[in-house]
Amino acid sequence: MKNLRAFLVLAAFFVFTLPLMPLQLMFVRTGSRFARTFPHWYHRQVCKIVGVRLHVEGEIARDNGVLVVSNHVSWLDITVLSAVAPVSFVAKKEVATWPFVKWLAKLQRSVFVDRERRSQVGTKANEILDRLEQGDHVVFFAEGTSSDGNGVLPFRSALFAAVKPPGGEPAGENVSVQTLALAYTKVYGLPLGRRGRPQVAWYGDMDMASHAWRLLGLGPLDANIRIGPPVPLDDFPDRKALARYTEDKIRRDVVELLRGRPESEPARR
Repeated sequence: MKNLRAFLVLAAFFVFTLPLMPLQLMFVRTGSRFARTFPHWYHRQVCKIVGVRLHVEGEIARDNGVLVVSNHVSWLDITVLSAVAPVSFVAKKEVATWPFVKWLAKLQRSVFVDRERRSQVGTKANEILDRLEQGDHVVFFAEGTSSDGNGVLPFRSALFAAVKPPGGEPAGENVSVQTLALAYTKVYGLPLGRRGRPQVAWYGDMDMASHAWRLLGLGPLDANIRIGPPVPLDDFPDRKALARYTEDKIRRDVVELLRGRPESEPARR
């Protein structure tokens, strides 16, 4: 039964996706405003195809550029976060080589960063800040990898140099930071539990294709998202302060989401 479900979901995904790719390519090449908003609509439909139910607390500010700092659990995060708001992603350079996935990432205007080349950090930081100043919402996975879904890995403050470079120019009052905590909590309406969450998570050296097949056959999922309040990016003196604030907030929010608790008092920077 699981294999049948995975096959039907995957078939529906490709039937829905392939005809829309040329349309998004046209939006990107012509500079249309739909290049930013069309993927948001698309991923909301993909969530319905896959069977992901979203439970969202808070919202992404719509009046200015936002750096969205998030924890990372699975390849499914891309669809879930894109269904929450019109976003693009900061992705590792390897994503630009993955079959098929690279086209989806490029069509969503992802920024690819080579983490091994420090000389590239300044160039990419300028590109990301330009996007933010233009009003884009850019998602940044601060752990640098994905977890097993039961908690949050330590944030790698060095990665924040791509968005908060040393000696970098001020981002301006129209650019803010918001945290986004993500947890997968139920399948078929039943709690996943500590042993069940790694079935959704894609981490370590897992093969993406085989994991996707298992996950698509698993059943309808509940994804819980908590979005923190906007804070001006320039309020943080350096990347370490930004990493510390976002990690503390997201770590606490993920724990509360997994336990089904309401939001606690805001963290102090």
